[in-house]
Amino acid sequence: MYDRNEAVDPGLLAELSLPKEVFTDSVAFIKQVRKGIPGQVLVEAIGAFDGDREMFVRLLETTPGNLHRFYKREALSRSQSEGILDALRVLNYAILVFGDSKVAHEWLRCQVPALSGAKPVDLLDTFCGRDWIRDVLGKIEYGEFS
Repeated sequence: MYDRNEAVDPGLLAELSLPKEVFTDSVAFIKQVRKGIPGQVLVEAIGAFDGDREMFVRLLETTPGNLHRFYKREALSRSQSEGILDALRVLNYAILVFGDSKVAHEWLRCQVPALSGAKPVDLLDTFCGRDWIRDVLGKIEYGEFS
């Protein structure tokens, strides 16, 4: 087991031009959200989610044809930055719970009975969805399913 507030998957961290503290320290996370993440981090986040642009289209409330307009921005808005960073934290948690990036990505794309049959990736565009996924991951981590 790990402390989700201190652990960051090294493979995920290597894909992102963000300091580790954004994932491990709430103050650093909030400061980054307030500052806004650069568009390049969005490109990296899409890569971290195996190129799943559709999830980010929903999260950013844009169209597939307009997603590229975010890539060159100096800083995304607070709400956009927070959504992307929080989705990355959920991905990190899944990787650490399953112990393998490939398994975590597969789980994110499978229908999960504990999520009322929804695919986790389809819930990542809302705060409530991300929180629900984290709750289910916590139950998996601690074996709380009967």
